[in-house]
Order: sequence, then structure tokens, then C-alpha cells
Amino acid sequence: MTDTTSDLGAEALDQQSASSPSSGPASASASAPADAEPKDADLENDLDDEDDDEDAEDAEESAEGSPEGAANGSASTRSSTDLFRESEIAADYMEGLLDILDYDGDIDELVVSGRPVVEVVEGGDGSGKRLQALVGQRGATLEALQELSRLAVFRQTGSPSRLLLDVGGYRALRRKELGAIAKNAAEKVKEYGEAVRLEPMSAFERKCVHDVINALPGVESESEGVEPSRRIVVRPTA
Repeated sequence: MTDTTSDLGAEALDQQSASSPSSGPASASASAPADAEPKDADLENDLDDEDDDEDAEDAEESAEGSPEGAANGSASTRSSTDLFRESEIAADYMEGLLDILDYDGDIDELVVSGRPVVEVVEGGDGSGKRLQALVGQRGATLEALQELSRLAVFRQTGSPSRLLLDVGGYRALRRKELGAIAKNAAEKVKEYGEAVRLEPMSAFERKCVHDVINALPGVESESEGVEPSRRIVVRPTA
């Protein structure tokens, strides 16, 4: 399903590029947008997708956090109108993709805490189960669609975007699951006094875990490894 969705996503992106005039410099060969976030240890990082070094991986985690987080980086210099325009572009792209897939769903365009957000929700006709195909295993397809949506924005604006895409409320549900995983790991660390290594996670998932661990006394967390095997290590506070 993921491969088919990716191919159709690329087709929708090409169709949108051909039919929509660019409002800024764009290139058909442009790579996925890279965002910049201030580096503050490992807990508030991970936003740069194009940089291969450690700082880029740390920046990505902050970018994939919840929309309630404070806006940083390039988004902080944009007006609400610009940010909403990014949501509109991404929503148009997702609408085109849904049409190609013959999926039904309502699309909400939002700006939350200085960040453009697009939410695809069930249209009230029992389409929720089909929309879950856009999430994929552990959100893998959703992350790919988010990058395609950001690329659609980049092609029209010429600027990287911190757009957050959600389908069927997946991110909120996954955030609760990760909160339980983080608390369980923290309890084990406190009980045995040894570090606990969690399974590999996406940047969004790591950010959720970091947020929970950071709020608990006696434990700390950091990321190690490289994608797609990058994971969190929870250890006693030094």
C-alpha cells in the first residue's frame, strides 16, 4: 500500500505543479524541504531533513513534535496569512490525492501555535477505515505523505515548510501510546538504575517520548543511531 500511495502521491504532485502557478521560485528537481530549529541538546531537536550530520537529525525531532509546541525556526518569521496559505496548498494536494485514490474524507486547514496543520478526517460516510491506509504501519505512509505535502508547498512558495499532516487523529492516539511507553521505561530505569533502549522510532515519535521523559524527575533521554534505526535511550539523571 505504501509503494502504491507514494507513486500516486508523486503523480498528484506533478499534476498540481502543472496546473497551479508558482508563487515563488520552484524547481521540479528540488529536494524535500529542510527546516531549521535552534539546537538545545537532544530533547528539542530534529528538524533538518537534508543535512546528514547529527545536528540535522536532532532538529528533525523538534519539528515532528505536537502542534502545541512553540513555533521556532523559519516559521517564526512568517505571518498567519503565509502559514494558512501553506495549509491551503497542502490541503489542495491531499484533496487531489484522495480523488486519485477514490477515498472520501474531510480536510481541515489550520494554523496551530505558528505552524501550518492539515487534518484529514472521516467524512461521516464510514470512510475512516479506508483512510487508515494513508497512515500505514506505525505511521510510515503518513510520514511519507507529510513530506510530499511539504514538497508541494515548497514548489509553490519556494520556502521550506514545517507543515504537520494528520489523518484520522492518528497522531493524538499515537502520542498517548508513546506516553505510556515512556513512563514504563522511566519506571524501569528508576527501579534497576540502568539505561533502557527503546525500539527505533520516527522523529515524531521520538519527540513525544522526549517530552514525557523531560517532565519526569530522575531520568533523562537522548537519541542515538541514524535513520531508520534511530532510537531513544532513557537513563538515570547524572
